[in-house]
Amino acid sequence: MPDAPATAPLAQLRARLAEIADLSMLGHLAAWDQRTIMPPAGASGRADQLATLSRLLHERATADEVGAWLEELSDADGLDALDADVVRLARRDHDRHRQVPVELAAELAQAGAEGQDVWERARADDDFAAFIPALKRNVELARAYAACFADEFARPYDALLADYDYGLTYERITEVFAELTRELPPLVEELAARPAPRSLDVPVDVQERTVRAVLARFGVDDESWRVDVSPHPFSTNVGLLDSRITTRYTDGQLESILAAMHEFGHALYDRQIAPELWRTSLGDGTSMSIHESQSKFWENHVGRHPAFTPIIAAELTAAGYEATGEEVFASVTAVRPSLIRVAADETTYPLHIVLRFELESALIEGTLAVEDLPAAWNDGTKRLLGIDVPSDADGVLQDVHWASGAFGYFPSYALGCLIAAQLWETLESELGSRSDALASGDVDAIRTWLGAKVHRHGRRLDTVPVVESATGRGLDAAPFLRHLGSRR
Repeated sequence: MPDAPATAPLAQLRARLAEIADLSMLGHLAAWDQRTIMPPAGASGRADQLATLSRLLHERATADEVGAWLEELSDADGLDALDADVVRLARRDHDRHRQVPVELAAELAQAGAEGQDVWERARADDDFAAFIPALKRNVELARAYAACFADEFARPYDALLADYDYGLTYERITEVFAELTRELPPLVEELAARPAPRSLDVPVDVQERTVRAVLARFGVDDESWRVDVSPHPFSTNVGLLDSRITTRYTDGQLESILAAMHEFGHALYDRQIAPELWRTSLGDGTSMSIHESQSKFWENHVGRHPAFTPIIAAELTAAGYEATGEEVFASVTAVRPSLIRVAADETTYPLHIVLRFELESALIEGTLAVEDLPAAWNDGTKRLLGIDVPSDADGVLQDVHWASGAFGYFPSYALGCLIAAQLWETLESELGSRSDALASGDVDAIRTWLGAKVHRHGRRLDTVPVVESATGRGLDAAPFLRHLGSRR
């Protein structure tokens, strides 16, 4: 018997969404390969491949038949709550994609891939001038992309934010960041004045073994995970049970361990989305701020917890470098204004993001020229962190985001810190203190709670609704500031 009229377009829509999800996963795989094991000479070919894949995705997502299915479903009765949300998010995505010419979508993908390759060389050579043409191209393309949504958003930057945190605006982020810039500098000054802890000069081979051991405690195995090395740590999912995370190793530091825990948080979010959402419009993290809240949750509230640092110390010792839990805790919570965002302590970290938010919004709004970016970066670093920038490699060239065309992404990092603190307070109010469990390395209850409160929703709830659902209140900086205050 043929499908009823109301269900036929739904079945067709779901089939197309599954196809789009599969193509997206292949894009993730190609990007993971590019950033981990692809030979350098493959960069040009990979840019072409990613551009072609982006074009195919755009064409499949914006095809006339998709619009026709959505139009039929707008009048359909009897959809259950899940299918109604599948249609709602598919319509939002379709409407946004339709406003972007396919040629622009392909050029954005190609410029991002090529820009990343140029950035890697420019950073290695400390040569911002070599990066200027690629960055100019990306800024111009980002403005062109934002212009596609001029009727919907008051500011070009808001149009870019919508791809990463739907519902958030430049004005709201400015309000939140103003509170951080007001409250954090005095705390940074106070905590940075403390005597420096003993330096833990951990060899890379010990770090590698410790990263593997700590992740194994969280459930990372060789059956459905890969842990690799990349210049910039990242996480991507290639399938429901195919998680790829990376870290980077610097001799004499603990950054690699916290970075691995950070990327684990991203991967766990992807893995714990409700299975019935997979290969639909809902089967992804809802926003980058929520994604960052998950990574910062594991990095800051587990990895830096005084009950868990003895676990890290035990794994370091087992790997050949003796350390105590107190020493590890002092090291990973020390406040020292520094140049590199991914290595920043949890107290100064949001100030790194405030700087990037200020600069990228100015680039997009046209009040800052690309050629003037290094000077603006250096001035902002001095103003917010009180330190001088000795080189562009350690300054404006340190992050990959602008090279890949990801404007509007940076605010999520600081917002994620705030949301993580809100979630941790709520978790402990509901489950009780996690100190005893963490002291034994037990994170099962944490994983389960996050799955139920945050992960399972996928894209069914946007950023602020997820926070409200999980914590009972909207975005709030107070828990994060209380968390940092506990370090006094």
